Formats: sequence, structure tokens, C-alpha cells
Amino acid sequence: MEFKLILKKLNNTISSKEELIFKAWCLEKKEHKQFFDKVKANYSNTINVIDIEEAWRKIVNRIDTPKTRKRYWKFAVASIAIGLLTSVYFLKDNIFSDSTENRPTIVNKNVIHTGTDKAVLTLEDGSQIALEKGASFQSKNLNSNGEQLVYDRNEEIEDSKIAYNYLTIPRGGQFFVKLSDGTQVWLNSESQLKFPVNFKKGEIRKVELVYGEAYFDVSPSSDHHGADFKVYNNKQEIHVLGTEFNIKAYKDEVNIYTTLVEGKVALSYEDKKLSLLPNQQSNINIENNQVFTKTVDVYNEISWKDGVFSFDDKSLKEIMKVLSRWYDMEVYFENKSLEKEAFIGRLGKKQSIEDILINIKNFGIINEFKITDRNVVLE
Repeated sequence: MEFKLILKKLNNTISSKEELIFKAWCLEKKEHKQFFDKVKANYSNTINVIDIEEAWRKIVNRIDTPKTRKRYWKFAVASIAIGLLTSVYFLKDNIFSDSTENRPTIVNKNVIHTGTDKAVLTLEDGSQIALEKGASFQSKNLNSNGEQLVYDRNEEIEDSKIAYNYLTIPRGGQFFVKLSDGTQVWLNSESQLKFPVNFKKGEIRKVELVYGEAYFDVSPSSDHHGADFKVYNNKQEIHVLGTEFNIKAYKDEVNIYTTLVEGKVALSYEDKKLSLLPNQQSNINIENNQVFTKTVDVYNEISWKDGVFSFDDKSLKEIMKVLSRWYDMEVYFENKSLEKEAFIGRLGKKQSIEDILINIKNFGIINEFKITDRNVVLE
């Protein structure tokens, strides 16, 4: 069993199929259940998750390779020395020194909050509904409990008129929507999805990721009279047949990343066409129209939907861009050389930005940081 199923279980994002795998693993040996209970007892909203085995493997593989200096979380090697029996180890905040001298400089009130479930639903008549955690909304064909939006699963319409809704996720937000055909979509911060309220019978089911990042679990065509499913973004078209994949296409980035988890997709961009197999990712540069395909560790690309940021040799600049969307903040580098510092690790999305930055400072990656209102300065 993969460790990510334990993370999904702890974050209540495990599917019914994965739940069966998890239960079978727990029943297999009493040590498995004891291990899960121990992890659960040490799990909190402010955890750091460090993949020690993977970090150690990458360090060993690169130790003889002359590259730009990279800093990896220092306790990865130290933790191995104390005889860990598992590849992932949870580090509580109190492991690190939290004395006054290690606290950051915070000017005025820190108004940077951890992201949460929130979105704006734009109906076909142009009216907008704020969806947020703790608030419910219901209409004739949809309902929301503040954490997800579910459309009634009706038969496809036969007339020619199709009504569209938009779901917009602001910075500092995330949301889940289940479309009328049963397709499930997880939307990351600063994203927008355009989709029909009902799909037309016998025609291709079409949705548009206007911008941002989304994970799709598409209802198979066999359940819809053979109707295929297509996702549009910019000039990209993704033709799918019951599959799971992730699209990352932010407005402030020149690259569009499509990562296939299960199934198969046919992708086209202007005059370029290619197919993706599981664990493959396409990278489209919209400035020079170049397209690349490579094999990736899928979990690093999709862990955001399960409550974890997984960074694999990402630069501090790239990491801060991801965090800035989730925490709705602006990040400035006083020392530009820090932008290229790289490391491997995982962070719980429920952690406060202050705790994350303190830990990064304790890892020796930055010297100091300051928080002023919604601005973070790294020194």
C-alpha cells in the first residue's frame, strides 16, 4: 500500500475503492494498525510531512553531479540515523526551537490566513452566489454545503439550448464540484471553470478550465450513450474517455501542464497533437509554442487536492508562488539568490504561513523573514 492512502485517510479524501485497500492493509498485520494509530495520534493541522526515504535517495543520486548548490531539509539524513522503519516521518512543530529569538518580525497585524473552502458561483442569468465553509446554498438543480457543489444527476437534455455556470475560486480558496454527468472536479486557488448545467444528449460533453488548476475524475462515456468528454484551456484541447488527470494553467505562467493519472487522453494545441499515458505530463510553452512530454511522480503534481503540498526539488521561488496563492499573500525576495534555493519535502495545507516560514528558516534556507499585513519579505 502506498503511504499517500494514509494521508488521504487522515484528510478524509480517501475514495471507496481506496478505503477497501486501506482496510485490507490494516487487517493484514497488527503492526500496520498500530503504525496507523501512531501516525494518527501525531497528526495535527500544523504538521510537516517529510519524505525521508525519497529525499535520501535523491541526495545520493545527485551527490556526484555538479549542479547549482541545493539545500535539502537537513533533518532528512539525521532522521535516518535514528532507525526509522517507515519512509515518511511526521515532525511536530515543537521539535524545532520556538524561542523568542526565532520568531519573525511582524509589523502591524498579521492578516495572512490559511486557505479554506470558498468560491463564487455565477449562474446562467449572471447572478453570483458566494459559497463558503459553514454556509449552504440550494436551488432547483444544485446544492452546496459550503465545501462542495453538487449538481443533480439528470438525463442529458435533448433541446439545443445549454445553460452555463462558472465556478471561480479566489486566492486563498479551493472547492469541489460534481457536475450533472457525475464528473468530479477539484479546483485549486485562483481558478475558474466554465461548465454546462446539463449536457446535451448524444453530444460531446465540453467544459473549459478558463484559468488556474483543476483535477478531473471524468465519468466514463459508457454511462452517457458513448458521449466523450473534452476539456478546453487557452488553445489546448484534451479529449478524454473516462480518466483522471490534472491541468495547471495559471494566468501568470507561460507553461500549461497536463498530468495523466489514469486512463488515456489525446491532447492537441494548435497544430500539435500527442497522447499521454499514466504518469506522463505534457508541458506547453504558450510563448514559443513548444511542447514537451516527460514521466513524472504523479503524487507531487496532485497532492494539493488531498491537503498536502509536495515539492520535489522545487526552487524557493516556485514554492512561494504556490504558497502565495493558497495564503493570498505577496512574497518578496530581498536576497535574490534565495530564489534558486531548492529542496524536497511536503507541507500540510492547514499549517499557518508563519509556522512554515519559521521551519524554512530553521532549515537554514533563509536568514530571516518579515510579515507586514499581507506581504512577506524573505531575507
